[in-house]
Amino acid sequence: MNKAEFVDAVAEKSGLTKADTQRAVDAVLETITDTLRKGDAVSFVGFGNFSVKQTAERQGRNPSTGAAITIAAAKKPHFAAGKSLKDAVA
Repeated sequence: MNKAEFVDAVAEKSGLTKADTQRAVDAVLETITDTLRKGDAVSFVGFGNFSVKQTAERQGRNPSTGAAITIAAAKKPHFAAGKSLKDAVA
């Protein structure tokens, strides 16, 4: 399901117009992004948690030459599914 299909499905379930639903979905995604950018977590009880994980600098290999390279430390978004979501999918 892509974003447009998601907006259509939410609009149908909520009774909102597609334009209102599009603005709401965009606002939710933007708020999650802004919160993660600040280093905070977003938690939806039963659904899951969005957080930022810090990866350490590490050594890797260039696949084409085999030479050792240093992979820089980075912050990466992380999602951990909640129990209700895991149960619903299983």
